[in-house]
Amino acid sequence: MATRSVEVRWTGRGLRFEGITPHSSVPLSGGGAEAAFGPSPMLLLLLAVGGCTAMDVVDMLRKMRQPLEALSVEVVGDKAERHPQGYTSIEVVFHVKGDVDEAKLQRAIRLSESKYCSVEATLRAGVPIRSRYVIEP
Repeated sequence: MATRSVEVRWTGRGLRFEGITPHSSVPLSGGGAEAAFGPSPMLLLLLAVGGCTAMDVVDMLRKMRQPLEALSVEVVGDKAERHPQGYTSIEVVFHVKGDVDEAKLQRAIRLSESKYCSVEATLRAGVPIRSRYVIEP
């Protein structure tokens, strides 16, 4: 089993924090008036989903020798209105540019969702996650 460790430090001002990993740091905020300082933990969770699956899909499409020109992933989370206001559903939208074989793109997304993306695997038991893609000209 691999163990990972991060640290979160309060900056001493409002709801501003610094998230520290072994290789970098990122500002964190409680949202609201502090949002300009950095993303909230809930937004970071959406970024983690998008980053994890984007890396998987790009890696697989490269291995499949697909002419990928660009890829972006939009992640939309619907939050509950009552506390703890967790996500009730997440949608992942892949925006792909290039003459990519659609069947290979579908396979890469499916493999990321079902086998490789550890962030989605962690969330999937409690939050429905659906994906779709758009191949842009």
